[in-house]
Amino acid sequence: MEDSICPLDYRYGRKEMKAIFSEEGRIRYQMKVEAALAKAHASVGTISKSDAEEIARVASSDVVKTDRIKEIEREINHDLMAMVKAMTEQCRGDAGKFVHLGATSNDIVDTATALQIKDALEIIHGGADELLYTFAKVAKRERDTLEVGRTHAQFAIPITFGFKIAGYIAEMLRHKERLFEIMPRACAGKMAGAVGTGAALGKNFSTIQILVMQDLGLTYEPAATQVVGRDRYTELICLLANIATSLERYGTEVRNLQRSEIGEASEPFDAKKQVGSSTMPQKRNPINSESVTGLARIVRGLVVPAFENQVLWHERDLSNSSAERFTIPHAFVLLDEMLQRMNKVFSGLEVHADRMRKNIELSQGLIMAEPVMIKLTEKGIGRQDAHEIVREASMAALRDGINLREALLERDDVRKAMTEEEIVSVMDPANYTGGAKDIVDKMVSAAEEALERKV
Repeated sequence: MEDSICPLDYRYGRKEMKAIFSEEGRIRYQMKVEAALAKAHASVGTISKSDAEEIARVASSDVVKTDRIKEIEREINHDLMAMVKAMTEQCRGDAGKFVHLGATSNDIVDTATALQIKDALEIIHGGADELLYTFAKVAKRERDTLEVGRTHAQFAIPITFGFKIAGYIAEMLRHKERLFEIMPRACAGKMAGAVGTGAALGKNFSTIQILVMQDLGLTYEPAATQVVGRDRYTELICLLANIATSLERYGTEVRNLQRSEIGEASEPFDAKKQVGSSTMPQKRNPINSESVTGLARIVRGLVVPAFENQVLWHERDLSNSSAERFTIPHAFVLLDEMLQRMNKVFSGLEVHADRMRKNIELSQGLIMAEPVMIKLTEKGIGRQDAHEIVREASMAALRDGINLREALLERDDVRKAMTEEEIVSVMDPANYTGGAKDIVDKMVSAAEEALERKV
């Protein structure tokens, strides 16, 4: 690949996913559609069963060579027709006469694309399941690991690290639902001719279309133009971008927690061999999480052309074709790569519970301002008054560089309402995680059930 310029050729993407969208893969799927069309014609008596079987033999064998298709395309400047001619050359007897009978190019192209999308979605769903399984393991393991929650990048109130991951589980479960729901809409083909009326397929048009799609395991466009509705692809790319953005969210959290001044979690790192920097030997960089962040930007960037591809002139023009050769394969290949990288990160994630505890202590008790306020209301002080008391004490603690507990004990109104023992108890972070642990248990169970159902 000396002339390769796309990183998908030499850096990103797994072979299973790239095989689906490779040139050879595209041709294989398109010939499969041609075979299904011939079989449908034979079923309604348009052509003989033997001719359909011969077309299927050519479609499923390796007798049609990519080089020959390209040679023909250079002559006629039409890639799909070049494939049809190459198939026709390899058919024995009269079968070649019936290749592509009654179809237009996009009957084959769009239906083949639906097959590609179907196989690609299954891989994505598998990757989502792997990550969901990993999240469930981490959430269960870190169910009770105390950590400070942060809002606006500031200390808020205590959580557990398992609780953080439980939120990721909930999000991935929603994505699994979306992946399942989109299958019939995204995996739709057509066999309806030049403008969707099926005129060239004759009186058996509707039957042929249904037979082809049943054979291939696809739905079909009920009222097509020359193409299936591109709103289907828009929804698909938006979903892939949505999942990619979730993965970026998880990776961004790892990147933030791995900051030197936070240090609460870090990506796995092979200390024996891995190099973090070419000049700083000590570096351990969150490279996988950073890579996912960058790739998510590319996947989201494919959303705009997907929407623009939806607007075609009359019954269709060709403006979508070149763009879709990029949008669909790149979105799938990159998202698959991202899922694998995120699974690698969380499978080997190093959780530093001791550093989490130290960071809680750095808050000087201020993260426990809310429970103190709530306790004061239980003692009969109005909620707004309690808020002002604790706010003033918090500002004093910050100003004087002391623990909030000390600032509270300096106030007569607090000492009248609460004993020192009560203040110490209510300011224990371990006593103020609410329903975090129950939420972890529920989300882990939900993940396990979903994985068992394989839905």
